[in-house]
Amino acid sequence: MTNVSWLYDLTISLYALSVLGYFIDFLQNNRKANHIAFWLLSIVWILQSTFLVTQIIAIGGFPILTPFEGLFFYTWVIVSLSLLINWFFRVDFFVFFANVLGFILMTINLFATREQASSMLTEQLMSELSVIHITMAFISYGAFSLSFIFSVMYLILYQMLKEKKLSKRLWRFGDLSQLEKLSYLCTVLGVPLLLLSLILGIVWANLKVDQFSLLDTKVIVSFIVLIAYSMYLYQKVARDIEGKSLALWNVGAFVVVLINVFLSGAFSQFHFWYS
Repeated sequence: MTNVSWLYDLTISLYALSVLGYFIDFLQNNRKANHIAFWLLSIVWILQSTFLVTQIIAIGGFPILTPFEGLFFYTWVIVSLSLLINWFFRVDFFVFFANVLGFILMTINLFATREQASSMLTEQLMSELSVIHITMAFISYGAFSLSFIFSVMYLILYQMLKEKKLSKRLWRFGDLSQLEKLSYLCTVLGVPLLLLSLILGIVWANLKVDQFSLLDTKVIVSFIVLIAYSMYLYQKVARDIEGKSLALWNVGAFVVVLINVFLSGAFSQFHFWYS
């Protein structure tokens, strides 16, 4: 870890202020607070990107080999995709919900080790296949995270409409069809990325890992994630299922993503650097 921890601390402080601004907007429909929160979040993204660049320069490669680096990159993906989606679709409250999740992950990351991977481990892992494999996996998890957020917003809006709780806040959620469509599009992005990541990971492991097995915990849970989201797409496209049941399926699938990110590595035989 380089001596730029102050940059990380500044980033998380501004992130907290941004989430607070979005929370005030959520409670009071305060557009001024929303605008301030958006610009704070933009600064957070710039600082996160700066932090990533400094780490790349410091270690001479892409910083994803430790739990701290992996979770930081995961959070950066969530912020980047949420800003991008907000730019094109302008879904009120989406950035608030997405970055509550991102802030929670970044806060959890405070407790992850900030030590660099050993030179021997870095040499073993820092190949093009492994870097692309890990990077694509985290981008897919970022897409699944946003898909989860849209499903949560769908369920909240669905319940508000069912209970006929009409207010300004309700209309700022958008409409059910838009939320379902955006959730679907995020899943469409995430599934092929995860599939390609798994293929590259298996190829790399066969070449570099002596004790590689498809029965490894991390591999099994990763395939469960892939199957869960593939079933989501199957239900949506082939069986034309939609609405509340599909949103609940998506929420359940994201629970498996969290298990894969935070727990399965501890039981893996060769993903030991994430345990």
